[in-house]
Amino acid sequence: MNKLQFGTGLRSVADTAQFARRAEALGYDVLGCGEHVMFHGPIGNTFVQLAVAAGATERIRLMSTIALLPLYPATLAAKMGSVLDITSGGRYLCGIGVGGEFPKEFEACGVPVTERGARATEAMQVMRRLWTERDVTFHGRFNTLNQITLDPPPVQQPPPIWVAGRKDAAMRRAALFGDGWMPYMYTPEQLAESMRTIARLRADNPVAAADFQHGIFIFSAVHADGDTARKMAAERLGRQYAQNFENLVGKYALIGTPAECRKRLREYVDTGARLFMLTSACPDEYIEENIRLLAEEVIPEFR
Repeated sequence: MNKLQFGTGLRSVADTAQFARRAEALGYDVLGCGEHVMFHGPIGNTFVQLAVAAGATERIRLMSTIALLPLYPATLAAKMGSVLDITSGGRYLCGIGVGGEFPKEFEACGVPVTERGARATEAMQVMRRLWTERDVTFHGRFNTLNQITLDPPPVQQPPPIWVAGRKDAAMRRAALFGDGWMPYMYTPEQLAESMRTIARLRADNPVAAADFQHGIFIFSAVHADGDTARKMAAERLGRQYAQNFENLVGKYALIGTPAECRKRLREYVDTGARLFMLTSACPDEYIEENIRLLAEEVIPEFR
């Protein structure tokens, strides 16, 4: 992935197919979908919604942003990812994370929240082997496989695994077992430092993936009036994460006028990121306009 790629994200469960077609028509390269089992508000499931999007589109790539990997048995996650890659014609990008910001969902799923990192790290190893090998045997802390084969295998060999997160453990997981790094709530300076850390880890790991990419997940709000954009983002993210975002949106989100957003995005581009997931942080009734402004007045400068 040498050229820059830009994505947007699903938010509503109900209009998944319609939104996917609109994102593709606007020229986005990637459509993302997050998930929780339950959260502070309505939220969907990445595998189900991306499968719907796959049937509604032809070109746009489909990315889990992100799948809460510790909540899935590793073999089941591998199977769902494989089938999604096949049915989409090899368009699936597997973004994974460990979650933990809503502990009740881990309790409800019978997964100790303290084990989420270890479970994700082991699951990544299982998934990669199941996607590329036959008769897989694996004896780990959480997974036992004895000559297991996924049939049919995914189109991509394997679908790339992008690791999301903010902490050192996530960087290590990405460097040792992933194909890409997709942090969120990161400044350009934080992104640059994380890239240096990952490069050091990969240099010391002879089995790291040969090709590795860097991206960034950024909440966005674009408006002709910059203050309106900042207010929209602060209110939306404050509700979504149940905390005050008034002093954080300027640091972590892509917000403001189209010119302000182009300037800020350039800082991430210059840092070395190549995949930009620009998910809307605005009221539902403004999302259509937000993704249009991004597609027509922000992204073209970087094509």
